[in-house]
Amino acid sequence: MKIYNTLTRKKEEFVPIKDNKVSIYTCGPTVYDFFHVGNARVFMTFDMVRNYLEFRGYDVTFVQNFTDIDDKMINRANEEDTTVKELGERFIQEYFKDADALGITRADVHPRATEHIGEIIDLIEILVEKGYAYEINGDVYYETRKFKDYGKLSHQNIDELETGARIEPGEKKKDPMDFALWKAQKPGEPAWDSPWGKGRPGWHIECSIMAMKYLGETIDIHGGGPDLIFPHHENEIAQSEAATGKPFARFFMHVGYLNINNQKMSKSLGNFFTVRDILKTYDPEVLRFFMLSSHYRSPINFSQDLMGQAKSSLERLYNALYSMEHLEKAAVDKNLTENDREYLGNLRTNKHKFIKAMDEDFNTADAIASLFDIVREYNMNIDEKSSRKLIVETKEMLLTLGSVLGLFRKFTEKTLLDEEIEHKIRERQQARKDKDYLLADKIRDELKSQGIILEDTPAGVRWKRQ
Repeated sequence: MKIYNTLTRKKEEFVPIKDNKVSIYTCGPTVYDFFHVGNARVFMTFDMVRNYLEFRGYDVTFVQNFTDIDDKMINRANEEDTTVKELGERFIQEYFKDADALGITRADVHPRATEHIGEIIDLIEILVEKGYAYEINGDVYYETRKFKDYGKLSHQNIDELETGARIEPGEKKKDPMDFALWKAQKPGEPAWDSPWGKGRPGWHIECSIMAMKYLGETIDIHGGGPDLIFPHHENEIAQSEAATGKPFARFFMHVGYLNINNQKMSKSLGNFFTVRDILKTYDPEVLRFFMLSSHYRSPINFSQDLMGQAKSSLERLYNALYSMEHLEKAAVDKNLTENDREYLGNLRTNKHKFIKAMDEDFNTADAIASLFDIVREYNMNIDEKSSRKLIVETKEMLLTLGSVLGLFRKFTEKTLLDEEIEHKIRERQQARKDKDYLLADKIRDELKSQGIILEDTPAGVRWKRQ
């Protein structure tokens, strides 16, 4: 299994640090607003990564933080005349609503920056003692030029990175490239006691602490969006490795940008969308299918036309599952013919194609193609006369592989029980025999309102979930 490592700019064979256990840390949202559709791509990508590693038999510990103290949160809280804590709590819950809708499994730990102030202070003290950090008037800065490997993630030397760096008004750091580990309290800001006076942590230090606390001093995979390569992840490496003397993460994974109608998403262009906005128009699983239809490192373009194509493609897969479910009910077990055994062999070949694609740096585009190969084989070879074994194996394989990508939740998380649907269909059939067409139509409409579509065929009534 190979993963592209931003640190080395090449695909490398993935071998966990500890036997079969995998540690993953990803940067979560700053909880001052709803998360946007670009964030959603990152969150869904690492949910897929976690799913696949577990499918391959790894014991995964997954940590995703919440940044619940920073300038944006302070400004938003002041605007709304609320506290930073109340604002953070509200948008953490809103995050879970949208993430749950997208089928994103919750992390094993969702740590918050404000819950780790003591550990953050301890790490800063270590950096000061080792000569990597200095204090000026209650602010503590990391002295970037002291870390000889600074720039190894972004693959630039420190002089190249310095272009555009500046000292902001009120900052007293020695060098424009130095970054804040601790910020002295300003009037009206939340603050905690520290050896340097009241203040709050800088942004970068929180992730070093939370990753190392829950996963150890060296983790297997660290991930996020491409905007985090520099300075956030670069700074995490510098402060973590200066403190421990050990590699911070073996693999860094970064997800490609998402554009809107071929333009970079930005509020100034009026094309900035939160997930909450998008889900007013699109089914969350269609959004997920769309995101995973491209390789995670490739830039992806969001548009109405492409979402329409994703919807149609996903419906084809669902229709195949509903067909399998319908045929399974009437099918019987039979002795397998030579053609049947060949079909099962092709089915397993497509499973191997799925695994091969995912083993090659999580190539979800090719993995999805293998799902359609399974459906094509099914459509060409299976009908109501086929052995039940063929139908069951096809359905179970499609569901298993699809679940790795977070698909088919509407099929697996059924709200109306199959027996209830079948009972309603029998009532409708009896109504039609009795020529009570008003009742038959009423039952059909009731089922439709609950997402159940009926189709009258020569072989009987088929039904599927929307």
